[in-house]
Amino acid sequence: MTTPPPAQHAQVFTAVEREYLAGQPLARLATVGPDGGPQVRPVGFVLNDDDTLDIGGPALRRSQKYRNAEARPEVSLLIDDMAPADDPIAPGWGRGVEIRGRAEVLTLDAPPMAPDFFSNDVIRVHPRRVISWHLEADGDRTRARNVNANANADANPDAR
Repeated sequence: MTTPPPAQHAQVFTAVEREYLAGQPLARLATVGPDGGPQVRPVGFVLNDDDTLDIGGPALRRSQKYRNAEARPEVSLLIDDMAPADDPIAPGWGRGVEIRGRAEVLTLDAPPMAPDFFSNDVIRVHPRRVISWHLEADGDRTRARNVNANANADANPDAR
């Protein structure tokens, strides 16, 4: 009897989006505070193989963004920059990816980045909607799509 291969998850991000995200060191995380108002903070992040994103920081568990994500897990993560003047797609224009999704607070065995500085606590974002712009040669078009709930169901069974 042959063992079937492990199930492959559908890719949330395009190859171009993945390359862009891998090259960016900083994002902004938007959470909802206890008074219902927005809070936006710069954060470091790592794109995981399953297309979730881990946000880290020093003493993250003690931060307001961590408490916000734990209490109200709907978040938005924005990764953007200005394309260089010689960029073939959007020279001198803003470009980026916005990821709207559900946050999960976790403690990992090791920090996902900056192990000498960051704690083991992370905010893991499970994408539900992805919006990207000026990353691909498609005119001035913004790409927006909902993420198939099964695309990262292994990582987040509640997304089904």
